[in-house]
Amino acid sequence: MAKSSLRNTPPAQRITWPDDPELLAGVLRPYARPRTEYLKSATVHVANGLASAEGEFSIPFPCYIDDTGHLNSVEVNICFNQLMYYLIAKCVQERAVPALAAWTMTDYWAKQLPDMLIAKFSSKFIRPIDSQAFHGEVSFAEFSERNRSRPVQFIDMPWRFWDAAGGIAMGEVRMALIEPPGMTGEARGPEEDR
Repeated sequence: MAKSSLRNTPPAQRITWPDDPELLAGVLRPYARPRTEYLKSATVHVANGLASAEGEFSIPFPCYIDDTGHLNSVEVNICFNQLMYYLIAKCVQERAVPALAAWTMTDYWAKQLPDMLIAKFSSKFIRPIDSQAFHGEVSFAEFSERNRSRPVQFIDMPWRFWDAAGGIAMGEVRMALIEPPGMTGEARGPEEDR
């Protein structure tokens, strides 16, 4: 998977959308029970047909275990999902990324839970992260499509989380968007798959 971040793109060459509390509340609606709304704010950056989101997180208490005192892999997965959902929603809302241009917000809300799947998740924990206050970033590195039995759009997404004390974790995810708007459902042979 490609490593990608827009951090090194000069500010003049990227578009930035600050936190959108109304959109964030909608994106986090599925996390209202039990209180797992870990993403507190997010900023989206777009350049060269790709995008990234940086978020601020806080986990006052874990939703499934006694407090470990540090960010763990289950919480990383939840935090990745929240920031990824927000990134896709903001890019659809602003029509910011060509690969998602066929999407509407109606499409997004209908597909957020049933049709946005993690196909592959890898992680590397380097130093413990304080789960009370930390930051994260997810990025679109590459889009691809496959249309065998039904259309699927893949997004390769590097991610990282860090805190003020030097805690850090990073990894990569391959997202599968099932039957995305703009792709036809006609099956193609293997030689035609991309």
